[in-house]
Amino acid sequence: MDKKQAFSLWYVFGAIFLITLLQDYLGQGHTLTLSYSEFKQAVAGGQLQDLVIADGMATGTLKTDGLEQVLPKEKVDRLKEAGGEHRFATVLIDDPGLVPALDAAKVRYGSVRESKLFAMLLSWVAPALVFFGIWWLLMKRMGGAGGAGGLMSIGKSKAKVYMQQETGVTFKDVAGIDEAREELMEVVEFLQSPDRYKRLGGKIPKGVLIVGAPGTGKTLLAKAVAGEAGVPFLSLSGSEFVEMFVGVGAARVRDLFEQAAAKAPCIVFIDELDALGKARGMGGMTGGHEEHEQTLNQLLVEMDGFDGNHGVIIMAATNRPEILDPALLRPGRFDRHVSIDKPDRKGRRQILDVHVKSVKLAPGVDLDSVAARTPGFAGADLANLVNEATLRAAKLGKDAVDMGDFEQALDRIVAGLEKRNRVMNPEERRFVAYHEAGHALVAEHRATADRVAKISIIPRGIAALGYTQQSPTEDRYLLRRSELLDRLDVLLGGRVAEELVFNDISTGAANDLQRATDMARHMVTQYGMSQTLGLATWETGPRSAFLAVPGGSEQRDCSERTAEAIDAEVRQLLDEARQRVTATLQTHREQLEALAKLLLEKETVDRAMLNIVLASVGARAAVQDPVTGVVTP
Repeated sequence: MDKKQAFSLWYVFGAIFLITLLQDYLGQGHTLTLSYSEFKQAVAGGQLQDLVIADGMATGTLKTDGLEQVLPKEKVDRLKEAGGEHRFATVLIDDPGLVPALDAAKVRYGSVRESKLFAMLLSWVAPALVFFGIWWLLMKRMGGAGGAGGLMSIGKSKAKVYMQQETGVTFKDVAGIDEAREELMEVVEFLQSPDRYKRLGGKIPKGVLIVGAPGTGKTLLAKAVAGEAGVPFLSLSGSEFVEMFVGVGAARVRDLFEQAAAKAPCIVFIDELDALGKARGMGGMTGGHEEHEQTLNQLLVEMDGFDGNHGVIIMAATNRPEILDPALLRPGRFDRHVSIDKPDRKGRRQILDVHVKSVKLAPGVDLDSVAARTPGFAGADLANLVNEATLRAAKLGKDAVDMGDFEQALDRIVAGLEKRNRVMNPEERRFVAYHEAGHALVAEHRATADRVAKISIIPRGIAALGYTQQSPTEDRYLLRRSELLDRLDVLLGGRVAEELVFNDISTGAANDLQRATDMARHMVTQYGMSQTLGLATWETGPRSAFLAVPGGSEQRDCSERTAEAIDAEVRQLLDEARQRVTATLQTHREQLEALAKLLLEKETVDRAMLNIVLASVGARAAVQDPVTGVVTP
């Protein structure tokens, strides 16, 4: 049970208890009921102090002394326990001698008409007011200012409002994405000086859509815009419009734009827009689907009728722009689209500079080298790398973070946690050593392959028994067919090395074979690199530009005959790669043996040790049969 609700239930129990006490105190709790005979004895004994007659009842006060002579002992004890005035009440009967007896005893008496209003208020109205107050308190806790998720505020927007000093982010904190930053700096100018752009008849863009891979800094950019502009920043996620009640999403959209208009100039930022703006017609005709369309329709209407010149800019971020509704992307709604790609080497260095500002670095740390060895890393990945290196240095009690900490952190992120306690038998270690040596040697003897930075046979992660780390010399945005073939060779180097040395194969090459098969299939079906199938592509369906969705089935728009030809082409590419790798490893068999033995001894071989092995062991001459392709040393 929620703590707030449990606390409110105690209020209910306490109120019931207080009402009971109040009724007892103000009602009959301190009044002694006398029989008429006991009442007459008290009158005759002179124990009455005053008397009020009303509606067939007589109430009054008894004197404190001499009660034992006229009343039973138990009633006298009750009066003494109650303390205060000794009040009593009795039911009157038709007695003509009552008034003369009262006069004889010199009792003050009178008759009044008692109003029942107070009794009614005490019995009905007061409890009703108490329970109404408790109900109001519960509703306030559930849905008022203290609870933004309750029934009473279910149609209210959940946007979090930040001011300039609360975001704590400016463009100085954004690095590695200069083009996107310049695009959004114009948004700041729109908000700070809108007349500069409206004087020529221009209109301020209503919406800015930021698209990019996860971790590239989309949300950071939006906060930086708000921080630079010094305007309110309303932030919420697309999923916060969705509730189990019908119509809630549309109500929250209306409330969001009402808040934005009241706080103008401001920025409204919707993160993960794909949760709200998915294209209509996707997902089947279900109730939830209809509710999603109502929410999206309301957003489209609000953005269409919204005047951007009031100084309100709608910003949104997503990593799945391909599934957004086309009506949401047209000019007049999200006028500007800002794409953020993963940073290049220069951008990664700038991002590292931002994240190491608060980190104490050792003199020998080379951030250029770290940036070169982290291709494909987004800003969030680099932040995690710096943090992991810092944590490792602190764990070891170092005074500063050195290059070794960065290398170990990089290995942990790329390959997984080191598993030194995983014991492999000697035969398995030999298989892994020759397997990784095969990858490394093939990479070193291919002109366009990335250079080897480190080889290890220490188990890491869940299933990695070893790994070969390659570092590209530069960022690549385009790959030629010859380069893809070289990469195919590197992927098959481990499997072919096992066949040559042990005349047997293991399951350790499963991931290599999967990646090689995917690469060969993409060459045939996507890149048009097959002479047999020509320049056509054979895959349909939208593919995410920023998300790699595993397990998705590829749709083919081709006949069964073409599908068989595709499979044959893929198999041929792999077979040719296998022949090339076999020739390379047979030619450099002595280097393979030397490197594998060094791995078994050291477990990890860096670039310097690899250069020594390659320089000290020469290549063996080999002859290849031009017909069969078989290589003999």
